[in-house]
Amino acid sequence: MSNKKMITCFVEALGISEEDVVNTLEYNSIPQWDSVAHMQLIAALEEAFDIMLDTDDIIDMSSVAKARQILQKYDIGF
Repeated sequence: MSNKKMITCFVEALGISEEDVVNTLEYNSIPQWDSVAHMQLIAALEEAFDIMLDTDDIIDMSSVAKARQILQKYDIGF
């Protein structure tokens, strides 16, 4: 469930397909994941999981894999 929720956040914030949300997808590796979309993604993740990400975590969220790792710090299981 958490994985699906996270993927949905990426799809909606970045305007990409579910198939594009893979662990190797990195920030700025596609035109859709720019700084504005990054903040939309952060807002979507915070809302979906009812959390408030630390500034360091927002900055460190550089890939889908890293997003999973960071969300696990907030007791979100995958």
